[in-house]
Amino acid sequence: MSSGLRSRRVAGQSSSGYDDEDDSSKPSTNGANSRSSTADAPPQPSYHAGGSAFEYSGGNRIAYDPRDLQDAAGEEAKVGGKLPKLTLMEEIMLLGVKDKQGYLSFWNDNISYALRGCILIELALRKRIALVKDPNRRQFAPAERLVEVISDKQTGETLLDEALKLMRSQQDVERFSVNTWIDLMSGETWNVMKIGFQLKQVRERLLKGLVDKGVLRTEKRNFLLFDMATHPVSDMRVKESIITRTVTLLTSTTSAIPPSALDKEGIQCRVIRAVSLACSAYCASVLDNAFDRLGFEEREAAFGRCEEILNEFIVWPFGGGSSSPFSPGGPSSRPRRQQANRIAMGSAGEVSGRESVLGLVQEAKKEAKDGDEDLSFELVAGVLEVLSKMDSLL
Repeated sequence: MSSGLRSRRVAGQSSSGYDDEDDSSKPSTNGANSRSSTADAPPQPSYHAGGSAFEYSGGNRIAYDPRDLQDAAGEEAKVGGKLPKLTLMEEIMLLGVKDKQGYLSFWNDNISYALRGCILIELALRKRIALVKDPNRRQFAPAERLVEVISDKQTGETLLDEALKLMRSQQDVERFSVNTWIDLMSGETWNVMKIGFQLKQVRERLLKGLVDKGVLRTEKRNFLLFDMATHPVSDMRVKESIITRTVTLLTSTTSAIPPSALDKEGIQCRVIRAVSLACSAYCASVLDNAFDRLGFEEREAAFGRCEEILNEFIVWPFGGGSSSPFSPGGPSSRPRRQQANRIAMGSAGEVSGRESVLGLVQEAKKEAKDGDEDLSFELVAGVLEVLSKMDSLL
């Protein structure tokens, strides 16, 4: 028999391939004593010649390949923690899709461009791409710095692997900047020779991926003259978790980050993922969907805090938004606009929230393995800078 992952076997099924096993190793379900002894005994794995291992857990026989566990452990050590169940792109899509109708707003023109930026952020956080280590790169804004592939190992996510393969094949010919890659993947180019870099049907593929993960389901709805597949939310707990994290992060006014604003303990780069989710959702025009439970003043305050967070994370190192010459509109232009908005709303006496954002910046810097020389995090700043200018690009 060839080595590899074998199919899951359910207790109660008989197979000639296991007739020669000891009867004591089979899960027993006869009598209360047998049930109690089975529950108390820890799972006993047994390894076979095929390279697979079998565990007894809850009366079921589970097959897995030990090499998969070794690869997963190596991946976690490389990226600094466990990867989340959903990618950043899928979380943005889940915020944008309507719960019962199962489709995105027809008037949202920003989400497609923002999703391409999220692909670069996800690849950077998984340590697949980074900026080129060139001392002269600091003469340019983070969005104009060149990108290179540092590992072409497959991620297991179709869209990420397709983008990674595309970038790796082009790297030997020419290296592009962060801004250029997002434009090319979005099809925003007049060069017909580069139209092949566009990623096709990104939104539809992400929705189908969420269906495969059990978060959405597929239905067919009639829209006057034609039928269209829709994807209503089937697991509201997942979407509520994303909304809770986003709202908690943007409504907090303290320098300490509330635990409910971050993903589960042990997840890789929890802080920078929370920041990327909030800022990308804001630029993709889907953040409104997370603020349904907030009042008008709370919504305006949350949007203002998101602007302040974005201003601190579109520069490198993080936290230099008020003094960087590469910030949009020149140094400290965004805080001045926010101060003008507060004066117009009759709240000029309020203290700026930048002090509370600096606590978020410090926690994000702790996740960078190489500190201010972490080229992957520097790439994230470049992507957020591109997304912050998106209204003037589209």
